[in-house]
Amino acid sequence: MDIEEKKEEGQTGIIEPVEIDHEMRTAYIDYSMSVIVSRALPDVRDGLKPVQRRVLFGMDGLGLSYSGPTRKCAKIVGEVLGKYHPHGDSSVYDALARLAQPWNQRYPMIFGQGNFGSMDGDPVAAMRYTEAKLQKMTDDVLADIDKNTVDMTLNFDDTEEEPTVLPTKAPLLLLNGSSGIAVGMATNMAPHNLGECCDAICAYIDNPDIDTDGLMQHIKGPDFPTGGFVIPGDGLKQAYETGKGKIVIRAKMHIEAANGDRKNIVITEIPYGLNKADLLMKIAALKDEKKDMFQGIAEIVDESDKEGMRAVIKLRKDADVDRTIALLYKYSQLEMSYGINMVAIADGKPQLMGLLDIIAYYVVYQREVILRRSKFELEEAKARQHILQGLVIAVQNIDEVIRIIKSAASTTDARTKLRQRFDLSEKQAQAILDLRLARITKLEVNKLVTELAEIERNIARLQIIINSRAEQMNLIK
Repeated sequence: MDIEEKKEEGQTGIIEPVEIDHEMRTAYIDYSMSVIVSRALPDVRDGLKPVQRRVLFGMDGLGLSYSGPTRKCAKIVGEVLGKYHPHGDSSVYDALARLAQPWNQRYPMIFGQGNFGSMDGDPVAAMRYTEAKLQKMTDDVLADIDKNTVDMTLNFDDTEEEPTVLPTKAPLLLLNGSSGIAVGMATNMAPHNLGECCDAICAYIDNPDIDTDGLMQHIKGPDFPTGGFVIPGDGLKQAYETGKGKIVIRAKMHIEAANGDRKNIVITEIPYGLNKADLLMKIAALKDEKKDMFQGIAEIVDESDKEGMRAVIKLRKDADVDRTIALLYKYSQLEMSYGINMVAIADGKPQLMGLLDIIAYYVVYQREVILRRSKFELEEAKARQHILQGLVIAVQNIDEVIRIIKSAASTTDARTKLRQRFDLSEKQAQAILDLRLARITKLEVNKLVTELAEIERNIARLQIIINSRAEQMNLIK
């Protein structure tokens, strides 16, 4: 049947037979890669998932800097949803809220005002009630984004540009970690201490042949926002070497004296990712279910406030404190394992990486950002130098310049004569014509000469940076 016959029968287009098995495989692979790259996994360079990147970039576009006022989260979500992330308002608001929660993020990127939930699993208030702005640290995450430091791409409807990655100075993938479930893979990366990460990166720059043991002299282990202790073991080194391993986290507790020779167990830090209210309820349930083991526990009270966490397990007079603590570690989540699975997008595809790989990717990316920024600043400095050189020539020959301009038939004629007389470019001649008379005083002439000298020093500095790998590495450090 040809196309004309199909049209007569009311069919539109051409129907091609395909193998259902091949079509299902192809479609599923395309879908899974879209979820992996565009939603679930962070980029090794800036440590952010696409929705987090879009939230921060959208807030920056709204001018929500740390020094300014907060704005309604509904406004922020609408901005991000309408321009960059057309996947539903809940996905945007959930990402925004998580970036503001100090029990989820070791270094929150967003300052939230209002009810942003709690460690007890309380839900975040509706976006019409909450407000937010960027944290101080986010200045370093978005710094120099307007200096061609990163590639920009068109948004979903080709009306706006958005960054493919942010030019962050902070190694966010290590600092805040990440968790996400994609299709056929997942990531679960622990947060770390900023000072330790900086020391490890500097050590890598000083010695590119450093091994995992060398890095672990600086990064002792994860630094969870909810605190707790990481119990030493082989799992941590295995995770840092291979990208996959298990560690044991234990709550931080101490014993306090109470009335009548009683003692209390006070919990001040709990393992990362736990719901505090659920944890205490499960301990209370253990007390009822295993009465013979936990008969020493009299009462469990949550005394947490804005100052921090404080959960008190009140003991009876005859309680064996050490035995009770050991049993709590064994049967409750006061001690739990945490599976590290360091999967991130690197070179456009998901990769399982060790600590050394992540730091190496970070340093390579920082060099690229520094090079691109320096080249951008060099072009701007040379453009300004060019204009200043023309202006200095003009003010040094101001009487002749004024005579040429006064005798010219038109602006175009004046520009042409100035170019011929002083061997100027089009831009230099136009800058002279735009020069205000106030700029020809001695003070202003000196300012022009001083600015030109400063620009020339800056150009020399930028050229050194561009041509020297050592200078680039010093800047990263």
